Amino acid sequence: MKKNGLMDGAFIATLAIIISKILGVLYVIPFYNIIGEAGGALYGYAYNIYNFFLIISSAGIPLAISKITSEYNTLKLNKEKSFMFDYSKKIIRIFSIVCFLICFFGAPILANLIVGDLTNGNTVSDVAFVIRCVSFAILVVPLLSISRGYLQGHKYIAPPAIGQVIEQFVRVLVIVVGSFVALKVFNLSVVQAVGIAVFGACAGAIVSYIYLLLKMRKVKKEILVPYDDVAKSEKKAILKKLVVYCIPFIIINVANTIYNFVDMVLVIRGLNHLGFPAADIETISSIFTTWGAKLISVVTAIATGLVISLIPNIVEAYTKKDEKKVNEHFNKILQVLLYVILPLTIFLSIYATPVWSVFYNESHYGPLIFKYTILLATLDSAYIMICSALQGLSKTKLIYVSVATGLITKTILDLPLIYLFNNLGIAPYYGAIAATTIGYLLSLIIPLITLHKKYNFSYKQTLKSLPKLILTTSILVIINQIIRPLIFSHLTSKIEMLLGLAGVGILSFVIYFILNKKLLIELMGEKFFKFKKKKNA
Repeated sequence: MKKNGLMDGAFIATLAIIISKILGVLYVIPFYNIIGEAGGALYGYAYNIYNFFLIISSAGIPLAISKITSEYNTLKLNKEKSFMFDYSKKIIRIFSIVCFLICFFGAPILANLIVGDLTNGNTVSDVAFVIRCVSFAILVVPLLSISRGYLQGHKYIAPPAIGQVIEQFVRVLVIVVGSFVALKVFNLSVVQAVGIAVFGACAGAIVSYIYLLLKMRKVKKEILVPYDDVAKSEKKAILKKLVVYCIPFIIINVANTIYNFVDMVLVIRGLNHLGFPAADIETISSIFTTWGAKLISVVTAIATGLVISLIPNIVEAYTKKDEKKVNEHFNKILQVLLYVILPLTIFLSIYATPVWSVFYNESHYGPLIFKYTILLATLDSAYIMICSALQGLSKTKLIYVSVATGLITKTILDLPLIYLFNNLGIAPYYGAIAATTIGYLLSLIIPLITLHKKYNFSYKQTLKSLPKLILTTSILVIINQIIRPLIFSHLTSKIEMLLGLAGVGILSFVIYFILNKKLLIELMGEKFFKFKKKKNA
């Protein structure tokens, strides 16, 4: 297998994640038509609970394992590295079994926490059933995560990335085919169809894990060596480091899930208190937690892909005490995020109505909520990248402070802002979006200011590029605001809208690339120039 550098690895990881996320978005078109909005809400309830327990059992593992592996590789501690890998698997098996048991047997309690006293919607028993169906994935995904992180730490980015695509493909296949066969062939209930769909997470993880095990055999001599003579004191130090490194990553991911969980619980209760019909409440909830989140995940996938490659390289530079290189990596990734994610979210916000209509059916609430939640993807992506970079720099206390501040603020403000917006004559669900925005901003501002003042971190590279970014993005907005009514006011079918979006998307990309060509080439690194020279030669 071939190892990958920073931008090479970032490209592979990001491409694979985008492909898997696109699969994760495309399947919702038939899935939405199969199970409907009520089924979508039920699906969202199960997955939010699953994500929470999955994070507790494994979310920090891939990046933590990647960080430790990269650190030990740099220091040539191969025996210690192999010990860490084997023992992390033993630890994670225990955690995954415990989390599975809590999720499976505690499903009724969790379900009651979600829907509460909501009537004329999904029942507690319905929600408990789908939670139990998805809980089996918790037994497999953690082990898969460890294998991914270990390979990534050795800068083998391609196999974990391909494995992720395989996992998503199998999962999507089970979701679409399973739910269709359950409802249309065997005439089962929507609840049972959703139960089969959420079990797809377990099926996909099993197939992907088998693939990674086969790949790891090819480099077994390099990545796994005997460690019998590792001292007991060193083993204890490694185990302590594993726990210390995992906790911040778990907190980062738990916070992200809790943001969604808070919205899922408090939006339901807030709107129910304001007298919204149960059908509308579950529709709005499903937009926040399922249908809108699926589209947003494609954007945040870019940040996730960059982080996967970012961690080993930042750790290597930090271990070598090369502060200049660390700063360069941070600013380079930050600029890529700003120049890709921000314009993309703005584009999707402008075309919220046709985008929603293409993937789903026409909806009153869908575009109204999505046009603002998609903009949060920029803050979410920046949050993922900055917190993961802080972990790579071992600034764990700063992670705890920034994440806790943002999350507590979000939780405290959610219901008050929902009621405030309602009293002001503004749609109350926008209050939840405002609370999330404030929470994310606090989680970003605290570490950025602290890194600059306390650790002399410089953002000059990124700041210098901002005027050009603002100018070119503004041009893009003006052009699309002019184009949108001219084209989409006459389109009615999904195919017409899809072709229209593809057309304006390509046009926008070409214009944006021309306006930012020099900077984008600089961000892509030397490979582009080498390619040009070879081509010219």
